[in-house]
Amino acid sequence: MTWIAGEPGPVDDRPEGTIEAGSPAEPVPEREIAVAPQWKLVWWSFKRHRLALAGGVVTVVIYLVAVLAGFLAPYSNSYFDSEYAYAPPQRLHVVDDGEWGLYVHGYTSEQDPETLGLSWEIDESQKVPVGLFVKGDEYRLLGLFTWDRHLIGPKDAAGPPMYLLGADALGHDMLSRIIHGTAVSMSIGLVGVVLSFLLGITLGGMSGYFGGWIDNVIQRVIEFVVSIPTIPLWMGLMAAIPQHWGPLQRYFALTVILSLISWAALGREVRGKFFAVRGEEFVMAATVDGVSRPRIIFRHVLPSFTSHIVANMSLAIPAMILAETALSFIGLGLQSPTVSWGVLLEEAQSIRVIETAPWMMLPGLAVIVAVLSLNFFGDGLRDAADPYKH
Repeated sequence: MTWIAGEPGPVDDRPEGTIEAGSPAEPVPEREIAVAPQWKLVWWSFKRHRLALAGGVVTVVIYLVAVLAGFLAPYSNSYFDSEYAYAPPQRLHVVDDGEWGLYVHGYTSEQDPETLGLSWEIDESQKVPVGLFVKGDEYRLLGLFTWDRHLIGPKDAAGPPMYLLGADALGHDMLSRIIHGTAVSMSIGLVGVVLSFLLGITLGGMSGYFGGWIDNVIQRVIEFVVSIPTIPLWMGLMAAIPQHWGPLQRYFALTVILSLISWAALGREVRGKFFAVRGEEFVMAATVDGVSRPRIIFRHVLPSFTSHIVANMSLAIPAMILAETALSFIGLGLQSPTVSWGVLLEEAQSIRVIETAPWMMLPGLAVIVAVLSLNFFGDGLRDAADPYKH
């Protein structure tokens, strides 16, 4: 890029056909584009999408929180202290009497003689020492071994508790509950999308590749699934789950139900892709060479639009998260003692609770952040999926 004196603006003297690899100072020559693999073209296009990059970073952080929930949460999922019901959030102080030292102030409470409700005040005369990598409740780290160290927590486990984001009606720590809920809500979105994509790719691929009566049968099934109202279908299927099932059984049942409903749209899209690709020369050449149909489908056809499938998967995960949150919020999804963002929001349905303890709505903020970051990330992948158009 040069500036010619007397001209109205800068002149682009880069070789024709170059694209930006991330910044204006890093043009990619046309000769590199011609020999670059598809993943590199996608990456060059994706990293120009700043919002998508930010969404990807936040998404990775959220999933790290889900994987390391036991370590990051100050308390276990079952810890509570009923004496601190609806205790307000405490401010974390990092300087103690001019020296570095973490602590929070304690509480004082008064009970209303008429309503018997507790009103909380922060008592600045009390100090609750807080430490890093403190010993606390045991948990399974990465599901492999038992550990009892937590990133942050009160130094004296037998002393007053620490509620950085407040407490709920039973005295659970909201910060810990949100972190533990991250593991459930984010895993349901991921597992549900994987199952729905297996169904969508398999049935949609069969429909588009074989055509004929197979296509007619699969398309009629898709039309039937799409025509059913989503919320009544969710409610009916969840109501059919036996009440005596445990939390783990309900978790898998909800995942399967969400997958059975959400595969239809992907099936149609994959069918259209197969219709567009099956007449291409590389598919016809493989057929003439005697390549088996399964190999043609999985070795030649599917890889031609894998990037689009990955992009759609990243956009489908937030829809799964919202579906689980909505079902749990209305009491038809996961139920306590399982902790998810939807289960936590169910406790904030009362106007009185929102008025007296607004921090009960914080799981909703976690849902918004997760859904927005996944949507930004998915939009960037979708735009970068076809780098040849840039």
